[in-house]
Amino acid sequence: MDGGGSVTGWSAAAERMSGFPASRVLGRSAFDLLAGDAPISLLRAVVRRKPFTGMVRLARSVDGPVAVELGVVPVRTADAEPVWVVSAQPLQPLAAEAPVAVGEVSDRSGRPEDLARRRLAMLGTAGLRIGSTLEVERTAQELADVGTEGFADFVAVDLLDSVFGGAPPSGAGLVFYRVAQQSVLPGCPESAVAAGARDVIIPESPVAQVLTSGRPLRTDVRDPILRGWIDQEPRREKITTEFGIHSALLVPLTARGVTLGVAIFLRHRSPAPFDEDDLVLATELTARAALSVDNARQYTLQRNTALALQRSLLPSRTPRQAAVEVAFRYLPVSGRDGVGGDWFDVIPLSGARVALVVGDVVGHGVPAAAAMGRLRTAVRTLADIDMPPDELLTHLDDLVLRVDLDEQPDGGTAWAGGSVGATCLYAVYDPVARSCALARAGHPGPVLIGPDGEPTFPVLPPGPPLGLGGLPFEATEFAVPEGSVLALYTDGLLRASELRGDPELGLDRLASALAKPADSLEELCERALSVTLGSAAPSDDVALLLARTRVLPEQDVAACELRRDPAEVARARKLAATTLTEWGLEEAAFVTELVVSELVTNAVRYGRPPIELRLIRDGGVLICEVSDGSSTAPHLRRARTFDEGGRGLLLVAQLCRNWGTRHTARGKTIWAEQQL
Repeated sequence: MDGGGSVTGWSAAAERMSGFPASRVLGRSAFDLLAGDAPISLLRAVVRRKPFTGMVRLARSVDGPVAVELGVVPVRTADAEPVWVVSAQPLQPLAAEAPVAVGEVSDRSGRPEDLARRRLAMLGTAGLRIGSTLEVERTAQELADVGTEGFADFVAVDLLDSVFGGAPPSGAGLVFYRVAQQSVLPGCPESAVAAGARDVIIPESPVAQVLTSGRPLRTDVRDPILRGWIDQEPRREKITTEFGIHSALLVPLTARGVTLGVAIFLRHRSPAPFDEDDLVLATELTARAALSVDNARQYTLQRNTALALQRSLLPSRTPRQAAVEVAFRYLPVSGRDGVGGDWFDVIPLSGARVALVVGDVVGHGVPAAAAMGRLRTAVRTLADIDMPPDELLTHLDDLVLRVDLDEQPDGGTAWAGGSVGATCLYAVYDPVARSCALARAGHPGPVLIGPDGEPTFPVLPPGPPLGLGGLPFEATEFAVPEGSVLALYTDGLLRASELRGDPELGLDRLASALAKPADSLEELCERALSVTLGSAAPSDDVALLLARTRVLPEQDVAACELRRDPAEVARARKLAATTLTEWGLEEAAFVTELVVSELVTNAVRYGRPPIELRLIRDGGVLICEVSDGSSTAPHLRRARTFDEGGRGLLLVAQLCRNWGTRHTARGKTIWAEQQL
């Protein structure tokens, strides 16, 4: 349209889309074609002569109005006359008699200024429509769609196999994939390669010549090189002859010094062959698309790297333990943010206990995944020395603080400018005591579903996020009935778009989904995600860990209190032998009596009352625990030849598969595990 807003050009594609012939449109105000009032943003753009992109409703002669994505670009002709280029892409399918097409200003009079106007219009359309997403296939298809609107009769975009992370091209030929194609004919019948199919180009072909030289090529069927390539492949020769393909442009997709593929423009319906100006236009279109494809390629590689790193750090299966039955799900975020730093873990502890962990690192991409890996490793290390939940989070907070300070040359405040910030929830379930101890660092609390299906939300003391430093963490402990389900999750589960940013609504949905009976924990996990997230893709990483609690039967636990008297060592050995006989484990009696003798002797000699011996049968593992009121932890040492002591823990370490010490509110517990 001209500077006054009157339509001066009306393409055949616009006529098919709207149903209005050019005779009814030319000279009329373009705003009369809108079904309803023009958006304020469109009017403002026209007044200020600024580009506009947005959704409007376009009038049609049949079937009522249609929603379109409108693009308006101001240009000037050679004589400085103000001109507007308008393009409209339908946002909904049209009827079969009105095929989807984009209307563009098209003047076939052949005047130089009209050709310049047409090329400017195409460039304006390309700027609006090519590269709208970070998806390689969609960007390539956008180039093909734009190229067949008044310019070429067929456009194909072939990308090298290496763009998708495949093997380097072999000497037998260049390996391509037909990523996108478009034609003025329905179904792209003139294509020798199906969309998405693999194609091998021989080194003597014009395509290989373009890729080798890095320069575009304008050719036609009289070119000996093109003719020779066509003659070597019957399928291409048949298509060329059948559809009368007479002119071609081959343009390499090159961005940042990397060759990604080639764009092929063909003409067979248009009688005029491509000229040098057309080659310049095709090169400009392809350059825009190549940059977008390379952005998408680099984003995809980075996201795949981060996702692979994150998946390698997350547990693919949970370790064997008898305290809980677990099911878990991890959903990486979709879109351009990339994967985040959510993680979960199940860590077997001494005394048949188990630690359940879920956490969330601030940020996305490789840095977040790497930070998550460091924190997960730190949690497992601290859990291995049997720290209480609040003490573990304190040490973890110190670690995050040190990492932040180490990565800041000026030693600034960690949370304000640091590279690592995270939340974490750490829970320890004891199947013997049937209790759970939890502490949190800025993380949402769990959901507890009782055996009767009634959901509750345990009240946890608040704790600051990891990385603040100097603030305390506090643990809480509560009873957990057998068969309860404990749900730990990250906040991405409560931030789905369907929840309208209301975490309370998400928590209610999660609780209602978990409260309904399910045949298995896996089914319950799937239902929880489906109900909470709905059909929308997650806007943040989602980690969900479900644990159904079990208890150890009373007959699998034997305990007795001991006096601080050396004579109690013999009584402890006798109790161990009697218990193993009742359990049918007589073959383990020799090692068990020796372990009990050494641990009880140390407690009687160096510890303080109360002293307790406890034997636990946990599946194929026999656990021996000796507790006392002293907080002094024993350690292995090398006994000299004539030393009368110092060999007890060495014997325990050699005879058992694992041993260690954990501190409690009453003192300490030394434990040893035998594999039965």
